[in-house]
Amino acid sequence: MLKKILIIIFFNLLITNVHSAGTSSSGEGEQGGIQEGPPPAKKYTLGYKEIKRAKKLEKKGKIEKAKIKYKKALDFLLEANAVKPGDPDTLNYLGFASRKLGYFENAEIYYRLGLEIEPNHNGINEYLGELYLNTNRKNKALERLKVLESCNCAEYKELKELIEGKKQSKY
Repeated sequence: MLKKILIIIFFNLLITNVHSAGTSSSGEGEQGGIQEGPPPAKKYTLGYKEIKRAKKLEKKGKIEKAKIKYKKALDFLLEANAVKPGDPDTLNYLGFASRKLGYFENAEIYYRLGLEIEPNHNGINEYLGELYLNTNRKNKALERLKVLESCNCAEYKELKELIEGKKQSKY
C-alpha cells in the first residue's frame, strides 16, 4: 500500500514538473519570465512585518537593531504609499516608523494626513497622542484621548495610561 502511495506521489510530481516546464498560454516557457512560487508580498505588508520585528527588538532592549528595522519599514511604506496614496493604515505606520526614528515633524504630518481621511482611526489617534506626549503637548494628547473615549478599545486604554503616567513611553 505504501509503495502505491509513493508511486502516485512520484507520478503527480512528474506530471506537475512536466506541465510547469511546458509553455504557458502566452507562449512563454520557464525561461520566458514566468515567476514561480507565490506572488511577491506587497510593500505595505513588508513594512508592517518590519515594524513588528522592530517592536520585538525594542522590547529586548536592542534599540539600534530596532531602528534598522524601522528604517526598512519606512522605506517599504513609502513605496506602498506611492502605489496607493492616502491609505490611512499606511499613513499610520509611516507616522509610527517616523516617530520611532525621531522624525517627529514627518510623523505628525503622516498622522494628520491619515486623520483628514479617517478622523476616527484608532491607531492614528493613539499614536498621534503619543507623539504629542513625546513633544510636550499634553493638551493635544488629551484631545486625541477624547476622540478615542467612546471606542472602548486598547488604544484608548494605552494612551490614557501614558497620559496619566502609569506607563512609560519609549519615544
